[in-house]
Amino acid sequence: MSNSAYITGTCIIREHKILLNDKLVWEGKGPELQDFLRAAYDHVSGQYPKFHKMDPLSKLGWLAAEVLLKNNPVLQLPPAAVGMVLTNRSASLDTDVRYYATVKDIASPALFVYTLPNIVMGEICIRHGFKGENTFFVSEQFDPALLAAYPAQLLAETPLQACLVAWVEVMEQDYEVVMALVQNTGTQPLTKEALTSLYKKK
Repeated sequence: MSNSAYITGTCIIREHKILLNDKLVWEGKGPELQDFLRAAYDHVSGQYPKFHKMDPLSKLGWLAAEVLLKNNPVLQLPPAAVGMVLTNRSASLDTDVRYYATVKDIASPALFVYTLPNIVMGEICIRHGFKGENTFFVSEQFDPALLAAYPAQLLAETPLQACLVAWVEVMEQDYEVVMALVQNTGTQPLTKEALTSLYKKK
């Protein structure tokens, strides 16, 4: 089993823009995050009604995965061969705050479902049928060392052949997604430096 891990694709969503492998694929207009998410969904997919029930964190992660994996051979791998390692700063706080506001009257079951940050991974797994190892970390800031080391270990020591690695952060109108597809073959090694460079791209 290979001890190497490689970045084979990237998707960045921030500032109302979606970049796939460093190329702008779509740009939204207007200041509101929810408006951007709806328009991005219409552009990217438009064929998955469950999207509209998701919280912003899940929508952002789902959109990045949708863009990154479109027509990708990874989708042909066995379900247990694809995993995920996601991280952010605010966990599910954006939804927690809105859920708490409903408790005074009638608590919202629709919001309660999303009061865990790892639900975004569940939504991506449901969409694509993934059943591999997955973990969600909460860090004060983007941690390229963690996001390089942990997926590489998974690819080396488990049946995984591919792994989605991402920083998926949202708090009110502040958001960003930096996602990479990592596999055990490729040309760009998964390193702390490579992820730092990816994160700093505009």
